[in-house]
Amino acid sequence: MLNTRNVIHNSETVELRQAVGQWLKRQREAAGLSQRELARILKFEYYTFISQLENGRGRIPPSRYRDYAAALGVDEKSFVKTLLMFYDPVSYAILFDDEKPAAS
Repeated sequence: MLNTRNVIHNSETVELRQAVGQWLKRQREAAGLSQRELARILKFEYYTFISQLENGRGRIPPSRYRDYAAALGVDEKSFVKTLLMFYDPVSYAILFDDEKPAAS
């Protein structure tokens, strides 16, 4: 039987994606990069993918976490921990509930 306490509803998912998008934008801006520059560094064909992420309409593929963190010049473990908090809050709570949030 599914425990509804651990189910994240669609509206919550949208809010979390928008929040992580804003966080990603702040990280990019702190690194002094435009969307085009970041897309070029990450070898994305279209810079609009960065825009989609920052507007909460997508998520970074896990296979690109390290590349994305390196492009932003941030610690990859902290970066992934913060992504997990937004992308999969149930897993994040299970793993880190007794710690302070990773987001800055």
